[in-house]
Amino acid sequence: MEKAAAEMTGAAKKASAVRKSAAVKKASAAKKAPAVKKAAAVKKASVAPKKAAAAVKAKKAAPVKTVAPKPPRDESQTALVRRARRINRELAEVFPYAHPELDFENSFQLIVATVLSAQTTDLRVNQTTPALFAKYPTPEDLAVANPEEVEEILRPTGFFRAKTKSVIGLSKALVEDFGGEVPGRLEDLVKLPGVGRKTAFVVLGNAFGRPGITVDTHFQRLVRRWRWTEATEPEKIEAAVSALFPKSEWTDLSHHVIWHGRRICHARKPACGACPITPLCPAYGEGETDPEKARKLLKYEKGGFPGQRLNPPQSYLDAGGKPAPPLGAG
Repeated sequence: MEKAAAEMTGAAKKASAVRKSAAVKKASAAKKAPAVKKAAAVKKASVAPKKAAAAVKAKKAAPVKTVAPKPPRDESQTALVRRARRINRELAEVFPYAHPELDFENSFQLIVATVLSAQTTDLRVNQTTPALFAKYPTPEDLAVANPEEVEEILRPTGFFRAKTKSVIGLSKALVEDFGGEVPGRLEDLVKLPGVGRKTAFVVLGNAFGRPGITVDTHFQRLVRRWRWTEATEPEKIEAAVSALFPKSEWTDLSHHVIWHGRRICHARKPACGACPITPLCPAYGEGETDPEKARKLLKYEKGGFPGQRLNPPQSYLDAGGKPAPPLGAG
């Protein structure tokens, strides 16, 4: 019994020692834990200021995007007329040399070139028509031309079969109905094959000096951006815009708007930061507003590149414009 009692006493002492050792370890771990957390907090605190400083630096480096005041939706008709005419005056100062960007020497060449310009650039037409007019200089010549030969010349303009049919057809109509001369009346022009109101006004305004508004894709896009009209049909756009300007300004207005659309106010990415009419434009901010980046979006003479005409007017050359290269030259 004494032996058993001694063994029990030894076991109790051993268990007590184990419990004491575990308690000491637990206390030690508890002391270390706050120290670890504290170290992590210190490390996190030292990283946070660096991130904050980087964010501030990035914010300062980013260009400030400014937005011009937009004309109110309920702009009165009088206010709209004033704003529209001011835009035209501003553009006249920016493009004093604006002109039709098709090369032509007479009304016949102009009407043919305008028909060919559908679904292609004026540059491509200007590179193609020298060969066409060298072989068929008059309506009488083109009216009796071999369609296959004309198609081969017009191939670079696209849709060359349909265009061949149009220019030969309108040449025959000029010979048969108008004595080989291009008529100077809207109602006569629109009866010719391939000639609509847009083509008719190009011819009337630039070959006959009779005012007309040319509603092409650039014109349509810009007048809606400027909230001159919400119409989408060319004839309704023509009617709405013509009511804002004196008739004598219609042809030059067309040039100004189209030139602005081709050089600065692009369809996909307008160069807002390089636009001269930002205070008047309700669409400012839809494109690139950073001036340096916007300047890189400019086209033709505004960007230091050749224009669309192989034989541009002297006023264009005097303003620093460059002639376009002939077909195959680059």
